Amino acid sequence: MKTIRMAALAACLVAGLPVAAQAQSAEDEAAEWEVDGEIGLFSDYRFRGVSLSGKDAEVTGELSVAHESGFYAGTWLSNVDLGSGADDLEVDLYAGWATEVGLVSLDVGAIYYLYPSDGSLDYIELTGSVGTSIGPASVSLGAAYAPSQGALGNTDNTYVYVAGEVALTDMATLHGSFGIEDGAFGNSKRDWTVGVNLDVGHGFTAGVAYVDTARAGTALADPTAVFSVTKSF
Repeated sequence: MKTIRMAALAACLVAGLPVAAQAQSAEDEAAEWEVDGEIGLFSDYRFRGVSLSGKDAEVTGELSVAHESGFYAGTWLSNVDLGSGADDLEVDLYAGWATEVGLVSLDVGAIYYLYPSDGSLDYIELTGSVGTSIGPASVSLGAAYAPSQGALGNTDNTYVYVAGEVALTDMATLHGSFGIEDGAFGNSKRDWTVGVNLDVGHGFTAGVAYVDTARAGTALADPTAVFSVTKSF
C-alpha cells in the first residue's frame, strides 16, 4: 500500500508540473507588462500655455500600457472648445520607447491628435526628451516636431522645452517648465508653468499651477491658475 501511495503521489506531482510551469510562465508574462490609468478634473485645459477648453473646466481620462523592454502606448481623452462648434472631444493616441543609459533617461515617440467631430483638425507630432537627476531634483530637455500637414495650414511646428521637479516633502512636489514654440502654433511664443502637486493618498493628487505665456496673441493665453484633482489606478 505504501508503494502504491508513493507511486500515485509521484504521478500527481509529474502531472502537475506542466500546469505549474504554465502558471509561472503566465506570471512572468504579466510581470513584463504594466497597465496604468488616470482620470482628472482641471479648472482649465492649458496646452503649452493656451486654453483649449475656452477657459472652461476640463475632464480627462488616460489608459496606458508599458513593457519592460521600454515600449509604451496609450490613449488620452479630454473635452475641448476650439471654436468650430463640432470639436468637443480630443483623443490623443501615443506610442514610444523609453530607456535609461547610466544616469540619463531617453524617450522617443509620436502623438496623433484626433478630433472625432472635425477630422480636419487631426495632426501628428514627433517627440523626444532626455533627462537626468540633479541631487533631489529631476530635469529634462525635450522637443516636439509636427511636420507640415493640412491641419496646420501646410506648415510645420517646433516646440522645445525644459522641465523639472523636486520633492518638497514626502507629500508635496514642486514642478515647472519653460517652452518656446515656432511655426503653425506661434512665432517665438513662450510659455511657462510653476506649480505644486500634493499626494493626498489612495491614488489621489491635488495640484495648483500658475500658467503664463508671451507673444501668444490671444486672450486664451492670459495668465491663470489651474487647479486640479487626479486619481490614478
